[in-house]
Amino acid sequence: MTFDLAHWQTRLDQLRADHQVPGATLAVLVDGRIHELASGVLHRGTGVTATADSLFQLGSVAKVYTATLVMRLVEAGKLDLDARVIDVLPGFTVADPVAAGTVTVRQLLNHTSGLSGDFSLDTGRGDDALAGYVAACADLGQDFPPGAAFAYSSSGYNVLGRIIEVITGLTWDEALRTLLLEPLGLTHSVTLPEQALRFRTAIGHEGPQGEAPTPVPVWNLMTRNAGPYGGALCSSAADLVRFAQLHLNDGRTPDGTRLLSTATVTAMQNREVEVPDKWTVSSDAWGLGWTLYDWDGTPGYGHDGAGTGQFAYLRVIPGTRVAVALLTNGGDARILYANLFRELLAEIAEVRMPAPFGPPARPLVVDVARFAGTYRREGVEITVTARDGVARLVYRFVGGMAVYSDALEMELTAVSESAGVSVFAGPGTGTFSGDWMPVVFSRLPDGTGCVYVGARATPKIA
Repeated sequence: MTFDLAHWQTRLDQLRADHQVPGATLAVLVDGRIHELASGVLHRGTGVTATADSLFQLGSVAKVYTATLVMRLVEAGKLDLDARVIDVLPGFTVADPVAAGTVTVRQLLNHTSGLSGDFSLDTGRGDDALAGYVAACADLGQDFPPGAAFAYSSSGYNVLGRIIEVITGLTWDEALRTLLLEPLGLTHSVTLPEQALRFRTAIGHEGPQGEAPTPVPVWNLMTRNAGPYGGALCSSAADLVRFAQLHLNDGRTPDGTRLLSTATVTAMQNREVEVPDKWTVSSDAWGLGWTLYDWDGTPGYGHDGAGTGQFAYLRVIPGTRVAVALLTNGGDARILYANLFRELLAEIAEVRMPAPFGPPARPLVVDVARFAGTYRREGVEITVTARDGVARLVYRFVGGMAVYSDALEMELTAVSESAGVSVFAGPGTGTFSGDWMPVVFSRLPDGTGCVYVGARATPKIA
């Protein structure tokens, strides 16, 4: 297939402008060649233009890099995938001593650890930042017993980052650079702000949906210890696609050096756990680090990420050896992603992505009173009220997460109900940059009610 660079440049420019995204870069791997595109500006205040080699924050896409590092250690015989964390990190503990003694490396990787996912604490810029974070997990709550359910957990990936440090004797940043970035020749990938200063680097933008956003006052609100789960890694779109190529090429670098075995690459893409919330990131299941997709029978994998006013999207279709990365710095980025990828993947990979999430033309009538109450996990409190058959949700960041956003308030519209899972739609806003935000009510194995927002399970406490 001939990739029509001019056509896709025009579409990127049009969609970026339509959805108030200040700047975006796009890298497309097709037929063994990476095509790079850029549009807009890196900073609306300065007017610096976005170029193909510009760096953007990857946010949680960094989790797949951390997972790849972990799997390199597993393959080298330095780590057992099913080892208890406490056996790798002596003295590791969380608020629930039973969980502390049973949670495994695999459960951290596939988000079934039950560790409350959004624990945020600034432990400084020193090389001991991650060690300090894991030590502070002694008070971290448990949303459910290890292995009992799925809940996206950034906290769990920080524990994985500390495991990498202890085994390698390097900081997470150094291990990432020496074991992954340098062997892959990723020259436009960095983890520290002083490193990012060497490049054209995007700043995030925020503002009401549908309006032109403004530059954020702080380039990155996340602390150094957030690196393993997504608080530090910055990259060009092409470097992100080159990382994906490692997995497409059965674990080999461009020069043929093997970093991962074929078995390890396959294991990372195997379905480890089904997910109740199949709409937030269009996920069908989760592997060892990878988000897994099923597009009408066509399998794929990838990950989404959100930084400070920045959003990243990676999709890989192994059957056609296609990989696509989109990096953005604000605006209605998720709508840009959905519209662009729907067109792009249909043409170059014959993939039919799902229709945009939203309420049906004729909303369902359901008993919403049963969902009313307070739901809480580390960093987040959700309140649901029901009145006259209408459910209203208030989503508040609390504790160390309080700096990230004001409270989100929305009226919920019923979408579907089946097998104990009730799906609602709330207007998209803030971090959940889309027309509609999925809100999924379910139950944990012990019968406790919970609500999934952003693929995170928040148990009902009252």
